[in-house]
Amino acid sequence: MPYYHSAGAVPPKRHTQHRDEAGNLYFEELMGEEGFSSDSSLLYHRNIPSAVREYRTWELNDQSLVPNHPLIPRHLSTHKLFAEGATGIDAVTGRRLLLGNDDVRLAYVVADSTSPYYRNALGDECLYVEDGAGRVETVFGDLEVADGDYVIIPRATTYRVVPDGVLRIYAIEASSHIGPARNYLSKHGQLLEHAPYCERDLRLPEGPRIGEGEGEDVEVYIKHRGPDGIAGSVHVLPHHPFDVVGWDGCLYPYVFNIRDFEPITGRIHQPPPVHQVFEGNNFVICNFVPRKVDYHPLAIPVPYYHSNVDSDEVMFYCGGDYEARKGSGIGQGSISLHPGGHPHGPQPGAYERSIGAEFFDELAVMVDTFRPLLLGEAGRSTDDGQYAYSWVRNR
Repeated sequence: MPYYHSAGAVPPKRHTQHRDEAGNLYFEELMGEEGFSSDSSLLYHRNIPSAVREYRTWELNDQSLVPNHPLIPRHLSTHKLFAEGATGIDAVTGRRLLLGNDDVRLAYVVADSTSPYYRNALGDECLYVEDGAGRVETVFGDLEVADGDYVIIPRATTYRVVPDGVLRIYAIEASSHIGPARNYLSKHGQLLEHAPYCERDLRLPEGPRIGEGEGEDVEVYIKHRGPDGIAGSVHVLPHHPFDVVGWDGCLYPYVFNIRDFEPITGRIHQPPPVHQVFEGNNFVICNFVPRKVDYHPLAIPVPYYHSNVDSDEVMFYCGGDYEARKGSGIGQGSISLHPGGHPHGPQPGAYERSIGAEFFDELAVMVDTFRPLLLGEAGRSTDDGQYAYSWVRNR
């Protein structure tokens, strides 16, 4: 995160004695990126954070990936992945893998049960809440979330998700860190005047969250590097991980709501980088929100056909009426994959229909990757098999 925050009880000077009222020392933990050379926070625990009483293997859901071969654009239907009214699914162990590569993995889950405590030791996570409400409890404090929220969770942060009813989550799991687009930031990390959002739009944890009375022998599920790529382990801790009495620094989870993104528009069609909200290593996250569209008298408001030769493009359609995709079968909860090597753009008729439009009521989250995406089990099982033909008129 680009700016400093402090919560709870911290000592006046870092790396010095910090004691409770009885004189017992708190245990200071540094959570830092890039080997002590980037953003970090200091957390003060009642108990030793390294203590592990037991451990075992966590058998992850199917993490296999296969090439998109032969190369075709695809339409995936996330709402077909989980039965209506399904119970007993949580937002961590219930995720199903749609697409992925060595830089990022995209998954989907419909959860109505509290997840186990969890850390992703592979990279940061961006959880987009498509629908529903709940609470993300973290070692830094709680985050209340609802539809339209992006939840950014730094690597190795212990957290769990507590749904309030049914919660639909589109999970973007990085193998790196996720943060605001670099072109929005000053050299010191402040969001600049031309950025489509600012620090006031971010919601920070309500905390710290002290887990006294929540028991001992607490299980924490960990996703990490393994012999075949991704592996899972469970650590049983002698004390509850939410024992932090205070923390400060520039690294912590936070929430940004898509409705607080201020769209950048122009007389003629603006390219996708104006829609960017976050980035990771070898991928970017953009969003398309309701907005005034191009106002040149000869403008064509829908996107021009394009070959983004260095990227695969993934669109998650999560609200409104996406004008450029009409007639393709895409709707709420759909995902389109437009791979590099295939020129893509509006469906037949959309080009002409958009002329004269003044406003688009659409909501979508886009991930562009700079290495090809492969198909996960959920992507393979929900591909409609027809999307590649949808640009042929009168087929």
